[in-house]
Order: sequence, then C-alpha cells, then structure tokens
Amino acid sequence: MSELSDFKHEYPIYIEQDVVWGDMDAFQHVNNTRYFRYFEDIRLKFFEITGVMVHMEKTKEGPILAATECQFKAPLAYPDRISIGTKLRAQPSLGEKRFTMEYAVFSHQQEKVVATGSGLVVFYDYQQGKSCAIPHTLIESFKLHCNRAKH
Repeated sequence: MSELSDFKHEYPIYIEQDVVWGDMDAFQHVNNTRYFRYFEDIRLKFFEITGVMVHMEKTKEGPILAATECQFKAPLAYPDRISIGTKLRAQPSLGEKRFTMEYAVFSHQQEKVVATGSGLVVFYDYQQGKSCAIPHTLIESFKLHCNRAKH
C-alpha cells in the first residue's frame, strides 16, 4: 500500500488541490498562514458532506471555530499537488456542543504528511448568540462519514 493510500484510509474525508505560486513566501516555501486555509477548505468539505451546511441554512445553527493549531513537519513548495484530509478526533472529542477535527496535509511530491493540525468546533445558535447542542442526526452523519472513505 502506498503512503497516499494510507493517508486516505486514515483521513476518510479528503480533497486534492495544487499548491499555487501565490501560496509561497519570501523564504521559498508555502507560507504558514496558508495551512489554515487548507484546513478551512477541508473543514467546509466535511460540513457539506455531513449535512451541516443544509442544517445551518434551515435553522441558523451551525459551526463556529473556537480554536485551531498546526504542526509543520516539512516545508511545502510550488509546484506540488496536495491531499488535505480530516477526521474526528477519537472520543471523547464529540461532546454535546462541540467536537475536535484533526487535519493533515500530504505532499504528493514528497510522498509524506507535511503538516498536521486540529480545530475545536462549537455548535452555535447564530440567532440567539450562544452555543447549542449538536443535533443527533448530524452526530450520526459525522460517525457514518468518518468511518468510511469519502472524497
């Protein structure tokens, strides 16, 4: 099994995209802030796949990012193709009102993970201006989609 197939097995929700020249900084590698955009890209894909975006449109209840972090493993540079993956952190990260997502960025050129990170997501009632419970249907969708390969 290749490193990429191992990555896709470990992170069942993933996207692929090219590194673009504009991601680079003066030090000739992808700027550290860009990784948080990569994490945002995969977080939104997770929300789309699991039905969070549809739920939010109907109820005005949805996710809000409470905290995020990134660990840089190796510099990433143009040109390259990357896979960005996510999964839910193992229990007890899925709580009544919050969950933790884990992220990874895989360089196709280097054939390895070049960054990992996490994001604490709180479910939020945007009309009331306060946190709220994650609907059971979404929790089931999270579990379903994080336990099988989805692309």
